[in-house]
Amino acid sequence: MAKLQELLARKEALEREIEKTKKQERAEAIAKVRTLMSEYGLTLADLSAKAAKAPRRKAAAKPAAKVAPKFRDAATGQTWSGRGLQPNWLKAALAGGRTIDEFRI
Repeated sequence: MAKLQELLARKEALEREIEKTKKQERAEAIAKVRTLMSEYGLTLADLSAKAAKAPRRKAAAKPAAKVAPKFRDAATGQTWSGRGLQPNWLKAALAGGRTIDEFRI
């Protein structure tokens, strides 16, 4: 089993290697960025400038189109398009023994 001093020495060596690698990779990244900037003619001002575009707005939602009624209660004149939950007047009539075809327009 490794002694504490050996482990600490390895830890310190790894930390030095990590720092060296970070610096090297950072330098390579900077070189790549500089190459791209010169290739495309960019300046630091181009990188820090805010977009001159106006903020995008969401497209306005279209209002829901009216749907023609498909069912009507002749006694009250109430209608239902057949979409969504059944209205209470239709539920009551169906529970009373009537069929939905009796209300079809």
